[in-house]
Amino acid sequence: MAAVLPPQPLELPLAEQGRRPPERRRVAPWGDAVFAFLAQGAAWVTLALMAGIIVSLLLGAAPAIKQYGLAFLWTSEWDPVLEKFGGLAMIYGTLATSVIALVIAVPVSFGIALFLTELSPMWLKRPLGTAIELLAAVPSIVYGMWGLLVFGPILATWVQQPMQKLLNGVPVLGSLVSGPPVGIGILSAGIILAIMIIPFIASVMRDVFEVTPPMLKESAYGLGSTTWEVVSKVVLPYTKTGVIGGIMLGLGRALGETMAVTFVIGNMSQLNSISLFEPANSITSALANEFAEAGDGMHMSALIYLGLVLFFITFVVLALSKLLLNRLKKSEGGTA
Repeated sequence: MAAVLPPQPLELPLAEQGRRPPERRRVAPWGDAVFAFLAQGAAWVTLALMAGIIVSLLLGAAPAIKQYGLAFLWTSEWDPVLEKFGGLAMIYGTLATSVIALVIAVPVSFGIALFLTELSPMWLKRPLGTAIELLAAVPSIVYGMWGLLVFGPILATWVQQPMQKLLNGVPVLGSLVSGPPVGIGILSAGIILAIMIIPFIASVMRDVFEVTPPMLKESAYGLGSTTWEVVSKVVLPYTKTGVIGGIMLGLGRALGETMAVTFVIGNMSQLNSISLFEPANSITSALANEFAEAGDGMHMSALIYLGLVLFFITFVVLALSKLLLNRLKKSEGGTA
């Protein structure tokens, strides 16, 4: 029986014996330093711009802050002639329209994202997703004109008037639908804002839903889970950070919208009732309507004070969303 020889090492050709692999030379070693400097500089420039905006708002609003103090936030009188200013009506209009927009837009956006990622046939997924994204490219002034000329009369005829007849005499609900049936007010502005922010929230939700590993969803389906169970127990826990980020993106868009709200909110700077159909005002629409006509003095300072309040509202919303995300992460660790 022949002996089995151990495997011999392969010998390199004579031409390659003694040849070492070429050393890796760094081309332009200063490139990394330049890139790091530019990246860090961009971050510092962003912070400097933010600090500059805050300082300019504080300096511009200083006379109004000194004159009215924090009472500006809960005073509703706005009279440029007598120089009596209170921002409660604008703050209420801004928050009310944004909340209405979120209440409408979040469920609709979630349904759109769920359909596109889990239920839509392949031939419909791409054109429908593109059509929804194109809604974000429509200028806000077009939404405002459509809301004033088309949607407002429809809302007044088919929603406000029937609800006023139905709820006439009801203590609280009757006051919510009171007002002239002209189709402009807080509810109209909130619905227009909802239509505007749906493309942003739906696009972000769809993208984060698609990031979920297919193996997780297929495993859940293999265990007999329904589509809703897969979405609620697998997709949403995996993508909740992106979902909340999309909702915050839509909220920021709603808080800062100007032209569309200016067309349909009514631009009345007095808080007369809590009716959803009563003409009202928002911070952005007040700035758009009065900033060009306000002279140097208390009127201009009060408008800048409104801008500072809007900046603070946006900062608080973003801070609360960050705290919510941190609590969700801590709860995940506790559960694990």
